[in-house]
Amino acid sequence: MKDEVLEHGIEVALGEILAERGITLTDLSLRVGITLANLSILKNGHAKAIRFSTLSRICEELDCQPGELLRYRPSPS
Repeated sequence: MKDEVLEHGIEVALGEILAERGITLTDLSLRVGITLANLSILKNGHAKAIRFSTLSRICEELDCQPGELLRYRPSPS
């Protein structure tokens, strides 16, 4: 299932990456020290912003690059 794309066109692939690695959102929350609620907001594409420090911790834990987590998808005209 693809994560939601909001009006800003940023797609968050956190759910896909977690599934590929066999990691639950709860596990990631404990590993990176971010609340489950905030990670859920990010995963579901409802976050309005993300701090670079948060993005860095997620990328470090998931061994990925920011571009693997965030993609730009322009909205259809």
